[in-house]
Amino acid sequence: MNGDYLTRFLIHEQRKSPNATGEFTMLLSDIATACKAIAHEVNRGALAGNLGIAGSENIQGEAQKKLDVIANDLFIRSLEWTGHLAAMASEENDEIIPIPPAHAKGKYLICFDPLDGSSNIDINLTVGTIFSILRAPEGRDNPTEADFLQPGTQQVAAGFCTYGPTTLMVLTTGNGVNGFTLDRDVGEFVLTHPNMRIPEETSEFAVNMSNQRYWEEPVRRYIDECLKGKDGGREKNFNMRWVASMVAEVYRILTRGGIFMYPYDTRDVNKPGRLRLMYEANPMSFIVEQAGGASSTGRRRILDIEPNGIHQRVPVILGSKAEVERVVSYHR
Repeated sequence: MNGDYLTRFLIHEQRKSPNATGEFTMLLSDIATACKAIAHEVNRGALAGNLGIAGSENIQGEAQKKLDVIANDLFIRSLEWTGHLAAMASEENDEIIPIPPAHAKGKYLICFDPLDGSSNIDINLTVGTIFSILRAPEGRDNPTEADFLQPGTQQVAAGFCTYGPTTLMVLTTGNGVNGFTLDRDVGEFVLTHPNMRIPEETSEFAVNMSNQRYWEEPVRRYIDECLKGKDGGREKNFNMRWVASMVAEVYRILTRGGIFMYPYDTRDVNKPGRLRLMYEANPMSFIVEQAGGASSTGRRRILDIEPNGIHQRVPVILGSKAEVERVVSYHR
């Protein structure tokens, strides 16, 4: 029901499954709490000395911002003691994060990007958190990295939070997509965007044009057509959007339609894709498909990829179904 608090919404969903124990509902509630804490730190910004470089690099070789480190620590500390997780994996950590021996372990695994779009932090543009929930193998007390390497089709839930003018959580448990806005007066997420569906008609594309010279021909062809619009054979003219924040790009697509691309390029043969499969591509692809869209590398459906490592990178093309299918057809 529109206007429900997140907890009430989750309990309603839980009651649809007669075998539900409530553990999954509590895990999602704990994730919401972690996102509230991160939103608070993002909003404090320079007032708390949270801006700028932390002076360290993550496993990706990227310079960490102070808020990257803060968000990562907040997410871990919020979830490690709850008893709902068997282990965690973060984009910011080299290896998986075990649950401390002092805490009970649950039956789920979580992969997360604690602060997506962190290049936007110091210029006050939208950043966010992305998460993906998987089932842990039964009877395994100490999960290993191999236990995380499940294709995206095995996700139990996925979601993201945007920290912009409002804090908004988008969530799927495999039964559609719903959006919840944080009401700061009561400290609760409220259902404001029920049953989100990606509009089929679109006239927007999002891509980093500075990399155009490194793209493969199918992507160049598609973008050239968009740029030429009616003069190039398309039925309409297109606008380009680029925020350098995947959470912002995907949220825009959920509400206005469009296509987002970080395609294969030839800049570095060791990094044919830019985005991380486990922390970004899989959860966002799950959400987009649940909202009626599509997601592909250009050559295959992202959710079907068998991961080979927790920090694997892949090309990403996602959004309105017809536009994604057009790009895929050019790759064929």
